[in-house]
Amino acid sequence: MNEQIRLLQPAALWNHFADLNAVPRPSKKEQRVIAFMKAFGEGLQLETSVDAAGNVLIKKPATAGMETRETVVLQSHIDMVHQKNSDTVFDFATQGIEMYVDGDWVRAKGTTLGADNGIGVSAIMTLLASHDIPHPAIEALFTIDEETGMTGAFALQAGVLSGNILLNLDTEADNELTIGCAGGLDITISGSYHENLQTNDSAYKISVKGLTGGHSGGDIHLGRGNANKIMNRILQYLHKEYHIRINSIDGGSLRNAIPREATAVVIFYSPRLDVIMKDLEQLIGTIKDEYKVTDPKLSITIEPTDLPKVAMEGTFIFRLMRAIYSCPNGIYRMSPEISGLVQSSNNLARVLVANGAYTIQCLTRSSVESEKYDLATAITSAFDQVDVTATKWSGGYPGWQPKPEAPIVQLMSNLYKEMFHEEAKVNAVHAGLECGILGANYPDMQMISFGPNIVGPHSPDECVQISSVQKFWSFLLETLKRIPVKG
Repeated sequence: MNEQIRLLQPAALWNHFADLNAVPRPSKKEQRVIAFMKAFGEGLQLETSVDAAGNVLIKKPATAGMETRETVVLQSHIDMVHQKNSDTVFDFATQGIEMYVDGDWVRAKGTTLGADNGIGVSAIMTLLASHDIPHPAIEALFTIDEETGMTGAFALQAGVLSGNILLNLDTEADNELTIGCAGGLDITISGSYHENLQTNDSAYKISVKGLTGGHSGGDIHLGRGNANKIMNRILQYLHKEYHIRINSIDGGSLRNAIPREATAVVIFYSPRLDVIMKDLEQLIGTIKDEYKVTDPKLSITIEPTDLPKVAMEGTFIFRLMRAIYSCPNGIYRMSPEISGLVQSSNNLARVLVANGAYTIQCLTRSSVESEKYDLATAITSAFDQVDVTATKWSGGYPGWQPKPEAPIVQLMSNLYKEMFHEEAKVNAVHAGLECGILGANYPDMQMISFGPNIVGPHSPDECVQISSVQKFWSFLLETLKRIPVKG
């Protein structure tokens, strides 16, 4: 299947992508891909180093005639989000991604594709391995753990890089030049609750599936359904109207992915089953109608299951449902300065309630530091009505302040118009990019982010456009030719 990919153009880039995708590389478990990248650099007899965090740095001298140009840092992250459909049998720890060509798109079979940020990594690999592409001196920086904390970027020491221009290849629209991004904060709320023994009533498993999902920053403005919110709506209704009991709730997975699936095991009072099922069917129809545009594949099912021995105490159910209802999710505030930019948002990413303990996980984003923490306070306040054992704010990272006047921004904006006969969208994004963190140690470095069209990152629907990769590649090559002389 992956042999189709190797026949695409530019062939060298796609072959490097196929090689990269054969290496398991989940965030926090990048040992194999670090070794892969180190061996790649050393195999080319280029200066290669790995820092204590696992970031890989490969340096390549300028080609003939380009020695006086500014050194360029080319940067991408080597980890990827591992997500699969529930009915897909796949082991991310041992298997390479199974790719296929679908018209003008490359997709994966039931899993994330890894184009985020594998295409950027592969483009840099192609430049490093090339013998006939003109370029200035290159410092190729491959960071780890971008998707779940950006710990690689945080760990990079000052003074490691000498370049004054950084090209980050991690944007997902080929007509955009990104010059700013939001900061983020992980919120984890946990606690315990009492359980009661159950009698011989009827137990059912409720499942929410088929939501579109997507990137919890870049896609948060699209109004897509959140499985945790939808499940809570169903459970709150059933508890209010029929006093159902709940054994467990399990929704969402990763903080940076809009939750696509959730399940709950509930217990009904048997004599009222017909009435409950009829009302539930009406509620499901209402919810599916509300999300028919953004989530046309939404499926909500209920099926019998084994009766559990215990269920949550009723008062806890009531308070938990209200807390989740109160928890902000989606857009919190739009930017008053940049039209169309989400300034602050929250993703209610994970709800796990079982065996007397619960955990709530959120990822809060904002391009304004003070507002990020104000939103975090609002989120934690929503759960004050539940017995909270611990509230943890962690993984915070700063945003990236736009500098539209920077020479590299002007150069690439003008070049884009020259090559493609239209204006590039010079913007900031509501997602985390490593540029903000890297800029803390390199405040004078000019930075810009760009890349090919990637749709559905962080979800099994992820795909990358073949023609857009070709456009991105030609733009990158021409940019490198025009990097100015030092000084």
